[in-house]
Amino acid sequence: MKVRLKTAKSVRMPIRQLPELLINQIAAGEVVERPNSVVKELLENSLDAGATAIQVALEQGGKRLVRVTDDGCGIPKAELPLALARHATSKISSLEELEEVASMGFRGEALPSMASVSRMTITSRSGDGEHAWQVKVAGGDIQPAVPAAGAHGTTVELRDLFYNVPARRKFMRTDRTEYSHVDELVKRFALARPDVSFQLQHNNRIVRQFPPVRTDADMLARLENVIGAEFVEHALHVDERRGHFALRGWVAEPRYNRPQADRQYFFVNGRVIRDRLVAHAIRQAFRDVLFHGRHPAFVLFLEMPFAGVDVNVHPQKHEVRFRDSRSVHDFIYSTLNHCLADAGVGAGSLRPGTEVQDPAGNMQTGDWADRQPAMPISVAEQVQNYARLVSSSTGTSAGPAFSQDNGASGEPGEIPPLGFALAQLHGVYILAENQHGLVLVDMHAAHERITYERFKAGLEQDGIRSQNLLVPVTVHVSEREADMVEQHAVNLEALGISCDRSGPETVVVRKVPTLLQQADVKRLLQDVLSELASDGRSLKIESEMDEVLSSMACHGSVRANRQLNLAEMNALLRDMERTERSAQCNHGRPTWVQLDMQNLDRLFLRGR
Repeated sequence: MKVRLKTAKSVRMPIRQLPELLINQIAAGEVVERPNSVVKELLENSLDAGATAIQVALEQGGKRLVRVTDDGCGIPKAELPLALARHATSKISSLEELEEVASMGFRGEALPSMASVSRMTITSRSGDGEHAWQVKVAGGDIQPAVPAAGAHGTTVELRDLFYNVPARRKFMRTDRTEYSHVDELVKRFALARPDVSFQLQHNNRIVRQFPPVRTDADMLARLENVIGAEFVEHALHVDERRGHFALRGWVAEPRYNRPQADRQYFFVNGRVIRDRLVAHAIRQAFRDVLFHGRHPAFVLFLEMPFAGVDVNVHPQKHEVRFRDSRSVHDFIYSTLNHCLADAGVGAGSLRPGTEVQDPAGNMQTGDWADRQPAMPISVAEQVQNYARLVSSSTGTSAGPAFSQDNGASGEPGEIPPLGFALAQLHGVYILAENQHGLVLVDMHAAHERITYERFKAGLEQDGIRSQNLLVPVTVHVSEREADMVEQHAVNLEALGISCDRSGPETVVVRKVPTLLQQADVKRLLQDVLSELASDGRSLKIESEMDEVLSSMACHGSVRANRQLNLAEMNALLRDMERTERSAQCNHGRPTWVQLDMQNLDRLFLRGR
């Protein structure tokens, strides 16, 4: 049975000018999605107006009422009608200013778009005004301005959002959901502009109050109010300036991580953004210190020349485009990578060669590696001696597992961060005493990180060594990817891959990095080309080699049930204090935990 499909007849429609209200409603479809879209645009206008105090009031999650009041410069009576006209703005006046946008809002579409899908009232009083002026808009009709009571600044009120667009109104969620979106938005603005006070009301009840930040203590209090005390407790301060870039803020140490990316705030020149390149750089910095499937937490502010970032690529200005994306990526990655590396146990307090006096009065300079086979000089030799390294690391020490001479007699300033070993528990954990209380160390995880960092240091020193494939591998790619092989031949050689184009859509791989000779060559090349296409660079080789080194470090580290004497345990503690990222193994698991005296007293109900 044949089914005949009805098709619309092609009928020529005359070209005509759309009504102004319909034009604004179409624009509203891009700018206004839900109440938090309205709040975002109004907050940006308030900040551009120089406001130092902003109040946001909602009813029914913003569906019934959205009102934003600020103490900014206000809008003169003569300019109120222009504020409601499309593409009328005070933010830019030329193409040159568009390419270096320094304001938050600049498109000139927000107010007329919002007015077309709600009942809007604007009340504003400029700095030199004797009183405020008020304009009301409903159904696209702008009423004449009339005198009104009001302090210096502007109040924009929207009632019954999408009352005249029922289809759009149906897409809004429950009051609670819409409110939560606005709440999250206000918190982001509170972080972006700590100098401004913010207040959020919902159904005539104040739910958020952020006073202006005057001191460092005030800033930490605002961080705690937005993200929580646990983030502040684990936050590492970031403050790096290099050339035209500056990155400041806070990033949580890896042991504070999340099952979802809900504690991530990134700002570019004060504007909150979501950007794939930024996310990739941060993810790479946390690559070997975060447990699989977990997400880092951070509040970071990137400052850069306005001309270096295009904020005019999305109607809601959520996304940006960097004109030199590679430099931005490298700066963010290297800054966070160094920050995490410097945040190891006792970072800055102990350096290689530092002598520490133990409780018995002996100078502790022992390197944990002294009890292991000598580390090979080159990565190639490390690979060759891998089997020997694994087998020899399973030996046992003849030293005692516990000593009665375990008191701490030195002054608090003489006790290193991880303290001194007391005993070994079931051949798995080291128990140590520091000035705060008890330290528990997973000796395998700790030694794994130490070994891994030494492997990486050897790789950086030697560079990437290549090895000819016994049989060259032919890889079928797209024509565009084959073009990239020719264009990036030098970059690929630097990564240890030697390949030639053998046809319009085929490539022959002749060399790969020595450490990756067992890897899937086809997949490796395709992943590298994919990253080159999207990011202009590839970290795939580095990531794959780190995985190989991680596996080598895991198998080459001290195993469970190996008995250590106190000297060996203390040597391991000192090595942890000197090693970058030593708070986590290279799989992201913690290597040590601290039980301070307060927690121990709580466990035993002391003082109750």
